[in-house]
Amino acid sequence: MARKPRQKLGEILIGLGVVTLAQVDEAFVAARARGMRLGEILVETNACKEEDVAKALAQQFGVDFFNLDLVTDMNKIDKARIASDLIKKFLVLPLAGSGKLRLIIHDPMDIDTLELLRFRVGDFEQAGIASKRQIRSYIDGGAKAEGPPRKQLAGDSMDKSVDKSVDRNEGSIDRSGKSIDIEDEGPIRRLVARIILDAVNGRASDIHIEPAEGHIMLRYRIDGVCVEIEKLQKTLQNAVLSTIKLMAGVNIAERRIPQDGRIKFPVPELDQMGDPVLKDGKPVINQIDFRVSTCPAFYGESIVLRILRPDSVRIGLLNLGFEQDSLDVFNKIIRRPNGIFLVTGPTGSGKTTTLYSALAILNTPDRKIITAEDPVEYNFNGINQVQIREQIGLTFGIVLKSMLRQAPNIILIGEIRDREVADIAIQAALTGHLVFSTLHTNDAPSAITRLVDMGVKPFLVASSIQAVLAQRLGRVLCPMCKTLDDAPDPKFLKLVDIAPEEAMGKVMKAVGCPNCKGTGYRGRKAIFEMMIMNSEIRELAFQRAGVSKLRAAAVRGGMRSLLGDGRIKILKGVTTPDEVAKYAQIEGFDPSEMAKR
Repeated sequence: MARKPRQKLGEILIGLGVVTLAQVDEAFVAARARGMRLGEILVETNACKEEDVAKALAQQFGVDFFNLDLVTDMNKIDKARIASDLIKKFLVLPLAGSGKLRLIIHDPMDIDTLELLRFRVGDFEQAGIASKRQIRSYIDGGAKAEGPPRKQLAGDSMDKSVDKSVDRNEGSIDRSGKSIDIEDEGPIRRLVARIILDAVNGRASDIHIEPAEGHIMLRYRIDGVCVEIEKLQKTLQNAVLSTIKLMAGVNIAERRIPQDGRIKFPVPELDQMGDPVLKDGKPVINQIDFRVSTCPAFYGESIVLRILRPDSVRIGLLNLGFEQDSLDVFNKIIRRPNGIFLVTGPTGSGKTTTLYSALAILNTPDRKIITAEDPVEYNFNGINQVQIREQIGLTFGIVLKSMLRQAPNIILIGEIRDREVADIAIQAALTGHLVFSTLHTNDAPSAITRLVDMGVKPFLVASSIQAVLAQRLGRVLCPMCKTLDDAPDPKFLKLVDIAPEEAMGKVMKAVGCPNCKGTGYRGRKAIFEMMIMNSEIRELAFQRAGVSKLRAAAVRGGMRSLLGDGRIKILKGVTTPDEVAKYAQIEGFDPSEMAKR
């Protein structure tokens, strides 16, 4: 039998006769605007009392309401059942009795706090609700008999270890934490906040939290390389994972299937010295988005937080790594009135950043731009962005058909995944729209064969594609410590097609300094290969030619390969031969050679 829907708090308060419908509507708007709860706004505006909200919450959750101003309710409490420090910290009161622990709480929706409390006291029952004011007043006014000394609970040592873990790293929070209001949070929240702050300030692109047999591995991906940061205690696992899942808005009780969520977290902006940037005497706070992914693993859920930096798509096309001649061609292509422009590469190669950098240029009042993405990573004013939600039937196919009726000039499709999406994209291109999208292929010519393999007719591929850009991200040498390489490794020079005499006086090497945290690299730039469709390539596509023939034709037409683009950057001192060799699709490259260097 279906569960009866829980009655809304506003409806209960109206039914109790303590507020009006107009007051609830007004408070609801204010609550959404300020990121607060309805009850908090109603109490703040004196529309009702805190006890009224507590009584309504008790009715909403089907538990008892305790009025601690009444002697009869106060006599039901036995504070000796749990430690006084926990009573004060969590603002809970235990009921008398010898059976299962039953607690009076004030906020049944604060799941992370209740989860942390369970780690401290074991399982308990939410016996009822009282207002926070009354619980605090009762605690402050009078604990007369605390009872005999209590046995140390298993969770106590865990919580102390958390506090030590946070205190040990408090410097990163002290410098900026006050501005983001995490000082009064619990130890698990502070620990998660510290992890997030350190990752953002350390230029990480991802945070990896990976449960292992006896610990939790914490790793950051910095400049494309995973770096082990520390091993957290295994006892923190459930609390840390539950806190992150709660912040991301996913089901904390579901551990069997992958889930995706999102976190918006305020992070202070720091200068190059690591000090807060001030404006009018106050720290500058940036709202950073994190894309959260959970995945069930053998020792517990693995969680990855992808850091979405809004400034990364506004750095300008030249700073992405384009050579000037390629940039000139790119700027001409994105201004064409119709056709498809594809960006290819593996996950994490910067495809979305490149496309949004192009949209940032094209985003003018005279152009209507619509995107269909899964997920929407960056929010842009002036661009109509649609989040795909397959679970409710809002698929790429349905959204794209609707988008065509919106009369856009430019359409961005997050990824061409199947024939249906490919067909609609081609239809849009052939009916006068400029279409941007991504495709997972290793190089530019492979995009043609990939579309044909999906089932798209070759003549449609040949007539609709304008250009394909393949890209990879490679690390850039730290400008503060890079130095001339007097004896570059001849093996890597051969791999990147640079003669020893050509390398002399031009090839640089990584050294390491505080600016790059000893790695020798700071930041990343892309290497590109851009295939412009010409008559020869269109004819080969129509004939279903293989990748090798398409690549040969593209090179004859002026395409510079990934290796060729990387070679230019090596000779300019931007990066190193071994770094380009990792990403440039080089025959005979052995990654194990990198570990020996």
